[in-house]
Amino acid sequence: MTEKNSPKTVAETGRLLLRELTADDFPGLCRALQDEVVTKVYERTFTDREIRFWLEGQFRNYRDEGFGMWAVVLKESGEMIGHAGIFVSRHGDDEIHEIGYLFEKAYWGNGYATEAVLACRKVAFDILGLEKVYSIIRADNMASRAVARKNGMRVVETVYRLTMGKAIPHYVYRIANPERKTERSPG
Repeated sequence: MTEKNSPKTVAETGRLLLRELTADDFPGLCRALQDEVVTKVYERTFTDREIRFWLEGQFRNYRDEGFGMWAVVLKESGEMIGHAGIFVSRHGDDEIHEIGYLFEKAYWGNGYATEAVLACRKVAFDILGLEKVYSIIRADNMASRAVARKNGMRVVETVYRLTMGKAIPHYVYRIANPERKTERSPG
């Protein structure tokens, strides 16, 4: 488990610090994950138990994968305003590296998501050496779709994901690492 008092800094931007989560971040995670407006894309809020389980999973990801979801902290105040990072998800028969994020509603509309996602892309390509990264976003989530476009991502596919028993259309956004050659399909 990550040291409580010395979380590893992963990335820094002009206004933000991305660092490994700690047990002390639980209240901040609850503020976001238990807000019905913030979690609308999941069509539910999360229980304390679910959030603790997810947080423990991040500690395992740091140890086993070397990445995960990170706390997003305002450099000016030291306040955690959300989380962003890289995680492995299933897409069809493949495992992909996905960039995701979630911010407290009070911090929406300030460009923090774009800033954090650009930092995550830099970590994915420059530090982890990943070939490509994805973001899978609900079709009706216009703000997150705009963030993906600002991250240089383009839609490569439309899929339907089950969310609380409903098939919801999602766009699969992707960007390739310009420093690595990827397989190209003929034509």
